Amino acid sequence: MIIDRIALILAVIGGLNWGLVGLFRFDLVAYLFGGQTATVSRIVYTLVGIAAVWCISLLFRERDTTEEA
Repeated sequence: MIIDRIALILAVIGGLNWGLVGLFRFDLVAYLFGGQTATVSRIVYTLVGIAAVWCISLLFRERDTTEEA
């Protein structure tokens, strides 16, 4: 499903950003979009959070055993 892939990409972006914050005290999202309180940064943070919640559903879904062509 395309929404699953988008959610995973956003969750990975969020994870990488948190890794940068933890290791180097560098917030890439804030740097790119004008600070943590900038509207665009807050939108990105919100989308990453929603994506993470969506990814929780991936843990509980049945995996289809047939391969897609």
